[in-house]
Amino acid sequence: MTTALKSSEVRAQLDPTFTRLREITAIETPTTGWIRTIRDALGMTAEQLGHRMGITGASVRSIESKERDLGVRLASLQKAAEAMDCTLVYAFVPNSSLEQTVKTQATHILNQQVATVRQTMALEDQTASLSESDLEKQLERILKSRNLWSVS
Repeated sequence: MTTALKSSEVRAQLDPTFTRLREITAIETPTTGWIRTIRDALGMTAEQLGHRMGITGASVRSIESKERDLGVRLASLQKAAEAMDCTLVYAFVPNSSLEQTVKTQATHILNQQVATVRQTMALEDQTASLSESDLEKQLERILKSRNLWSVS
């Protein structure tokens, strides 16, 4: 990403997709993991799945164990999905819109800046008078900044 404008265009394109995907995130992973659950639902043994994947049944059980422990490789998940005529879905789904995440970060930075200005002015026995318009302009500058994520 080279510009803030480009970033905002990408966010505008992605946010509607993520809105639809948020429904999927409500689906809980089965306690036995997806591979074992789908394999069992298909009535397939580990050996049968292994044969379809070109590995042993013991290797299938190892992959299933790694999936439960969140240590499985994506390539293994993909291979298992294909062997069971499934589609692997892999995505990062933001908890809120990307646009909201960026605005929240920019607001956080703005609040830090305002606090610093007020503290400095208080040390000099002055009061900070920041208009809503000034704050909005500074927020826009922050949103366009390449340093949006440099501050935690």
